[in-house]
Amino acid sequence: MKSADFPNAQAVFIHDDAESLSEAVALRIAALAAEAIDARGVFHLALAGGETPRLCYEKLLHLSIDWGRVHLYFGDERCLPDGDRRRNDSMARAALLNHVSLPQAHIHRIAAELGAIAAAARYTRELAAVGRLDLVLLGMGEDGHTASLFPDNPANASDEAAVPVFNAPKPPAERVSLGMSTLNAARRKLFLVAGAGKRAALTQILRGAALPAAQISNAEWHFDRAALPITDDK
Repeated sequence: MKSADFPNAQAVFIHDDAESLSEAVALRIAALAAEAIDARGVFHLALAGGETPRLCYEKLLHLSIDWGRVHLYFGDERCLPDGDRRRNDSMARAALLNHVSLPQAHIHRIAAELGAIAAAARYTRELAAVGRLDLVLLGMGEDGHTASLFPDNPANASDEAAVPVFNAPKPPAERVSLGMSTLNAARRKLFLVAGAGKRAALTQILRGAALPAAQISNAEWHFDRAALPITDDK
C-alpha cells in the first residue's frame, strides 16, 4: 500500500507483526527525539494507551534517548482514581516511566480523577505553555476512534486543547482527550495499528469514511499485516 492510497496519510509502513511494528516505531521515536532535542533542546511527546503502544514503550527502554530533555504528555485518560491500573498513565509508568531517568516534573499526567470537565480545563492550561507537541502517538480502536475521540461524539468538534468526553461507548464512559486541533497541530503524528480486529475500520477509512482516526492529517501510519485494509471493493 502507498501513502497516496490512504486518506490524509503522510506515510504508510507495513510490518510483519505487532512485535516488529513496535520495534520499528520505537526506533522512529528515538530518532525523532534526537532530531527535536538537536533543533529545540527539548522533545514534547504525547503517549497513547493500548497494548501495541505498551509493546513499543518496552522497546524504548533499550534505546539511547536523552530522557532529561523529554517531556511526556498523554493523548487521553480515563476518569478513574489516580493509580488505577486501567489508567493510561499507570500502564506507561509500569512499561516505561519507572525504568528511565525522566524527571518527575517532566511527566504531565491528566488529573482525570477530578472529573472530565475539571481535568480537561487544567490540561488545556498546561498545554498552553507548550505551544506545539513534537510527536503524538496514536492508536485506533475497532470503531475507528483515536485517543478518546469516538465516532459521532460531540467532543470531536471542540476547539479546546483538551476536551471532556462523556458517553464513551467503552467503559469508563467519562474521559479526557487531547482535542482534534491539538492532535493535528503536532509536528508529527504516528499511528500504531495491529491486529485483525482493526482491519474493518481501516478498510472504511481507505474507502473514505470520516472516522475520527481519519481526521488526523499528515499522519504516519504503521500497520501490521493482520490489520491491513481490504483494498478492493469485492
